[in-house]
Amino acid sequence: MDPTPILIEFPLRGEWVAFHTPGEQVPSHGTDQLGQRYGYDFLRIDKEREGWKFYRAPTWRYNLVGVALDNCYGWSEPIFAPFEGTVILARDGWPERNRVYFLSDFAIVLKNAFFFDPKKRKDLQPVLGNHIMIKMTGKEVYAFIAHARTGSIRVREGDEVQTGQFLAGVGHSGNSTAPHLHFHLMDQANILEANGLPCIFREYEALRKGVWTKVEAGIPGKREWIRVAA
Repeated sequence: MDPTPILIEFPLRGEWVAFHTPGEQVPSHGTDQLGQRYGYDFLRIDKEREGWKFYRAPTWRYNLVGVALDNCYGWSEPIFAPFEGTVILARDGWPERNRVYFLSDFAIVLKNAFFFDPKKRKDLQPVLGNHIMIKMTGKEVYAFIAHARTGSIRVREGDEVQTGQFLAGVGHSGNSTAPHLHFHLMDQANILEANGLPCIFREYEALRKGVWTKVEAGIPGKREWIRVAA
């Protein structure tokens, strides 16, 4: 039986799509590794909502030569603390690839899918990219944020953070095929041994049958458009 979902605030503002979500399947990423059983990937795409175009450039350019990061809709968008707590881990400095290019990015994902063994890796940053872990005040609940923009993390280990506090910018570091936020909760700080924990978001809007509908204590569904006011 799944544990009771934990109520938290949504960590982004504006419009996003839930590319991976436990509202679609569990484990949401097809694995329980690294505590990500109930993990989310949030991606910002073209507001026309046609296909999965996450960049401001012709499709041929992305397919042939790639697109610069600053031409991607979600890149550098702010990430906020989902609850009050203490920063357990904050690692920055891992370089992003300057261009988002399908062939090279997908090759990295495939390599990690077939050959990545977290127990044999001393450093997980090549996969996680720039990342943050926060322990919820008074509870054994840990939020994990991955793939942040290089140089954007504004908290340090030991910092006390408040709900809604700016943490970092959305990025393309580590195991990433597009600038996005990977987010999940887990039950301990050791990511190699942690179990994932389910969460529900306190309040957001979901685009359902063409109408923005208020959702309380919800889980974004498969490929669902969601938004939170700035």
